[in-house]
Amino acid sequence: MTYQNKIIEADTTIGKEARWDGIEAESVARMRLQNRFRTGLDIARYTARIMREDMAAYDRDPANYTQSLGCWHGFIGQQKMISIKKHFGTTKGRYLYLSGWMVAALRSEFGPLPDQSMHEKTSVPALIEELYTFLRQADARELGMMFRELDKARAAGDEMEAKRLEHAVDTYETHVVPIIADIDAGFGNAEATYLLAKKFIEAGACCIQIENQVSDEKQCGHQDGKVTVPHEDFIAKIRAVRYAFLELGVDDGLIVARTDSLGAGLTKQIAFTREAGDIGDRYNAFLDCEEIDPSVIGHGDVLISRDGKLMKPRRLPSNLYQFRPGTGEDRCVLDCIHALENGADLLWIETEKPHIGQIGGMVRRIREVIPKAKLVYNNSPSFNWTLNFRQQVFDAWEADGKDVSAYDRARLMSLDYDDTALAQEADERIRTFQKDAAREAGIFHHLITLPTYHTAALSTDNLAREYFGEAGMLGYVKGVQRQEIRQGIACVKHQNMAGSDIGDDHKEYFAGEAALKAGGAHNTMNQFAA
Repeated sequence: MTYQNKIIEADTTIGKEARWDGIEAESVARMRLQNRFRTGLDIARYTARIMREDMAAYDRDPANYTQSLGCWHGFIGQQKMISIKKHFGTTKGRYLYLSGWMVAALRSEFGPLPDQSMHEKTSVPALIEELYTFLRQADARELGMMFRELDKARAAGDEMEAKRLEHAVDTYETHVVPIIADIDAGFGNAEATYLLAKKFIEAGACCIQIENQVSDEKQCGHQDGKVTVPHEDFIAKIRAVRYAFLELGVDDGLIVARTDSLGAGLTKQIAFTREAGDIGDRYNAFLDCEEIDPSVIGHGDVLISRDGKLMKPRRLPSNLYQFRPGTGEDRCVLDCIHALENGADLLWIETEKPHIGQIGGMVRRIREVIPKAKLVYNNSPSFNWTLNFRQQVFDAWEADGKDVSAYDRARLMSLDYDDTALAQEADERIRTFQKDAAREAGIFHHLITLPTYHTAALSTDNLAREYFGEAGMLGYVKGVQRQEIRQGIACVKHQNMAGSDIGDDHKEYFAGEAALKAGGAHNTMNQFAA
């Protein structure tokens, strides 16, 4: 529906009520356009279709991979999308990621927590709602600025400019994009997962990421002590999320099944099995066992039968069972195939380093069974990217017979190597990592989980050093405000960004000439008009 049609529609509604003479149809049309999404479910349905279309585009050409950055506050997500529209003209292929790690570290009432599902689970859907509130406000702000320009063009009698602006309104691209939301290991049993998933979806999430760790033993994917669950336990939670999507009418909703098996050497329980070769039996086959003589069974021993032999799984004092060393990749492949065969849409393999060969090797095995298997991949700040890629280049050069005697592999992070040919090649591999991994390792979506955690710390450190040091106020002006002005950062006009101009528009709608508006001649934001 065009801008003019919206006005006609509003005028028809107003005309039915004689007492509504003070209501302007164009103002109603503008407010409706500034609030395109009425509920979180509207957002979830809209963004799910975007992701489905993007996945199909990736299947046609891996160059069509997508990206996102992690967020821990609505303002952060808003600024990402505003920046993306400013620099690239479109948000297509760019999403937001909601990290459980950042919620735990930055949003819990308990204070900073490790990534162990100890934070309030309702804080995650609350953040989803907050992110979309800020994204919708970004729409309202930008459209409001367009409406002001439209009024100016009309007042100046510039009909061509007015038509151009109306067309821009008709073709306006929203800041509302898909959010991939981290539900950890489900925060409890399958019923708890289902109930929480509904909260996610009602807040606007079209894509939920769930991992195969034990909920009450959950660890960060890049730390030790991870414990996985048997496949059927994990599949029950995937089904719970799917039921939540279907119940709420978000039929295109997506599920990312994450496996932590590569770095998880433990399981909490032995899988139930009905017959040799079923999924439970295949899971148990990875257990670290020793054959045992029935005559020497010890008190409290747990035994399983394998290939006609009586086997004793290695059981730790923590009551956890140990997998055989070196089985991580095989377990990951089995996890992924089983998840995709039972309702998951995308995969997440948590790795200990960013290595295309390692990831691609597992994906090729998965695609032998599921040809269109696709990954969401964590370009994690937990990796030392500089050191990892310098070592990868060192190893590749050494394997090719190149002279690497000028380099100490253990010291490659050193500043001494920053201007070397090895460092330059490593940086080029980092630069093209996402494109190369999309093509060679089946990665549909690249994300950085914790970018703004680190950028906030870095920028604050720089500001504190300058402001509290010799630079004083110049530390802020030169390092922050002047850069905002030079780079055209919208937030330099922070009153506008916080909604002051939107409020002025509404005051004029509501009170007409009597409106007491904030955006007058004495508003200091006018200093930034240039």
